[in-house]
Amino acid sequence: MLKVKKIIASLTTAIALAGVGFLTTNVVLPQSTNQQEVKADSWINQYIDEQGIKPVPITYQEGTFSEWFGYENGVGHPEGVLIHETADLGVSAARFAQSFNNGWQQRQAYVHAFTDDVQTLNIHNTDYGVWGAGPTANARYIQIELCEVYTTDQFARSVANDAYYVATMLHKYGLPVQYGTTVVTHAQVAQWFHETDHTDPTGYFAKWGYGMDQFIPLVNTYYNEMTDGDISIASGSTNDGGVSGSGQEGTVKVDNSSGYSVPLVSFDKSGNASNSNRGLANDSGWYTDQQKTYRDHTYYRVSTNEWVMDSYCHYTAK
Repeated sequence: MLKVKKIIASLTTAIALAGVGFLTTNVVLPQSTNQQEVKADSWINQYIDEQGIKPVPITYQEGTFSEWFGYENGVGHPEGVLIHETADLGVSAARFAQSFNNGWQQRQAYVHAFTDDVQTLNIHNTDYGVWGAGPTANARYIQIELCEVYTTDQFARSVANDAYYVATMLHKYGLPVQYGTTVVTHAQVAQWFHETDHTDPTGYFAKWGYGMDQFIPLVNTYYNEMTDGDISIASGSTNDGGVSGSGQEGTVKVDNSSGYSVPLVSFDKSGNASNSNRGLANDSGWYTDQQKTYRDHTYYRVSTNEWVMDSYCHYTAK
């Protein structure tokens, strides 16, 4: 929960996110989900089932947060996902994202994503931590804020989007769905670490007769429907595709004179490259912790398994 009423009130309703960094060259679409498998542990989950509600795509648009730090287990190794809620009724994900991009330095707070009933915005690279729940939790978890809405239908859609985001992140990083371990709330980490006094999303969920005991089955439904691909979900596995490189930290300044963004590539376990569905904004700077040589080019890692080629960047050692 992050209070921003005074700043939000000054924003216009027609806001276009002006994030720099990762561009949405393609969005991550929900896998085909068998809604009959959504467990009717609550009337909200039953409503999602009966109405055929499906989560919206996750839109990736890198924001302005410039404090790049890895998790306690390293860059690209979160321990799970932490659930917040905003405590500001009727303020959309887009308006929150704009507000945080404009004022995180003053607020000293930032999260990875916001979701409401119509949109999920991921505004910071989930390979790196954010400032949302105190130093200990920040060094462990991806963090998402659920926006407060007015109606039952809006709540059902927003909580479906929230659950889908959680499932996507757990699947991406090869983590199982385990409440209290890989899926936690702000209320829980506040009790464990005593670094904040927040209790979200407990109270907001309760207003709708909902709780984490109903949310977790919804996460499980979406998680189980996702195809494994190159991502192993076995215990102790990672999602780096077996790619390794020399650990040379530094920064890269990227630019593509032939296009509006810089293409990214991923490497499979055999070391072969393929195009990613994302790109980097021209004239933006990025932290890199590994280098890899492939077909006479040097590639710099800017995400767990996303690399930029030397032809598109200038590297400066740390």
